[in-house]
Amino acid sequence: MLMLLFQAGDNFYAIDSAQVVEVIPIVTLRPLNHVPEYIAGVFNYRGNLVPVVDLCRLLHHTDCRSRFSTRIMMVYYPTSDGTRQWLGLMAERVTETLNRPDLDAKNTAQVSDVPYLGNLFMDEKGMIQQIHWQHLVSDDRSASLFIQESAEANGARRD
Repeated sequence: MLMLLFQAGDNFYAIDSAQVVEVIPIVTLRPLNHVPEYIAGVFNYRGNLVPVVDLCRLLHHTDCRSRFSTRIMMVYYPTSDGTRQWLGLMAERVTETLNRPDLDAKNTAQVSDVPYLGNLFMDEKGMIQQIHWQHLVSDDRSASLFIQESAEANGARRD
């Protein structure tokens, strides 16, 4: 499996690169109210309002630092009605990939209470943990973020 590596705090993480559509530089985000604290805000991406998850905030309770290697990984989120929505995943040191064809066969430590944390494995960089980002938007509060953005994009008011 080819994975895109990134850092949050001092720890290394990886996302399946097949799920990443594009990696873009950080942009100015518009903050949103009444969303989980790890949602950094939204931005206009090719005419679409896209929510951005700050993976540093989610994993280590500190905001991603504005560095040259801080990037937004663009992924599609399949919604319950069958459509796809953009989602941005912001992280630090998004600079390299790692090919681990044997990773699927290994099942290492996982935290069942935190479904977005995947396998933990060793590499010459140290321990690397997979992130299953799909679980970040599976709860009602995060899923409603896409509904809110659709309404705002269509000029609707949310009271």
